[in-house]
Amino acid sequence: MKRIRFAIDRRFTWKRMIVPGVTAVTFWALAVVLYGVSGGQIFALVNFGYLGTALGIGLGLYALLPRRQKPLGRRVSLLLIGLYLFFFIGVISQENIQVEGVWWSLINGTFYAAVWHYFVAKIVGPLLFGRLWCGWACWSVMVFDLLPYKQPSGRLPGKWGWLRYGHIVLSAVVVVVLWRVFGVQVGTNSATAVVWFLIGNIFYYVVGIGLAVGLKDNRAFCKYLCPVAVPLKLTSRFSLLKIGTDDSQCNDCHACVKMCPMDIQIPDYVHAGQRVLSTECTLCQTCVTVCAHDALKLSYGFDMGGRELLRLRTNGETAVYQPNISGGTQHAQ
Repeated sequence: MKRIRFAIDRRFTWKRMIVPGVTAVTFWALAVVLYGVSGGQIFALVNFGYLGTALGIGLGLYALLPRRQKPLGRRVSLLLIGLYLFFFIGVISQENIQVEGVWWSLINGTFYAAVWHYFVAKIVGPLLFGRLWCGWACWSVMVFDLLPYKQPSGRLPGKWGWLRYGHIVLSAVVVVVLWRVFGVQVGTNSATAVVWFLIGNIFYYVVGIGLAVGLKDNRAFCKYLCPVAVPLKLTSRFSLLKIGTDDSQCNDCHACVKMCPMDIQIPDYVHAGQRVLSTECTLCQTCVTVCAHDALKLSYGFDMGGRELLRLRTNGETAVYQPNISGGTQHAQ
């Protein structure tokens, strides 16, 4: 059996621990505030404290480990958070923390885990950390990343990404129709909520794996159907945390765009002297990992995201990176 040896990245500096540290401290600060606001509910303290610690551990491992082992940090974070949310919050605590659970909670007037989860992780959180949820905490990505299609072929041309918007609207319509027309009401902390949660996730996994196999792309579900991407894309454009670039270090090897799981044309941002402004970026740091010249890194700053430069397929074939000379926007939402 091959022994795995761990070592510290020779390029490691304590500056790289700023992002893990800020992330963990922010979540713990939120945990303390919610603990006080909720009148001393221990769940608020433990829940958000755990999430911050898990993210801090994953991001910290990424910073510490050598290049080839860095993805282990993200895998650890995905497992720690994904399994916790799925089994402890979803199954054991009987909370439907899918998007439908939010609609039911709002209808019932019960602002529990589902509402708090979406408010913190999908609306307010992205203002600080972008789509860190998608890259480091999602229980769907936890499974999809185990599939073998890690180097995508580019996005489907056209407006396929708009299906995500239709998905989130349809979920709200279904819940309202069941409630107003058929008198159905799914209570929070109930067996019915757990059944809805499990069936919904099984559906997501089946469709997501099917899309991954059919399109040879682990993140096909994320790009075309995931309803969670809708609120994340809206607020992550204002994110303080994005992928920073250094044009002077780039040698145009295009390894970053070839390996980007979300098909972002990263070199275009590099040569424009911008951070990666695409709201499709999940901060997985795959581009940072494969860049041999340190032209990419996480950075904090103030700028407006939303400039979408995406690699598209042509006639169903694998996309070849074409620099965006015009500086325009390629829409594949």
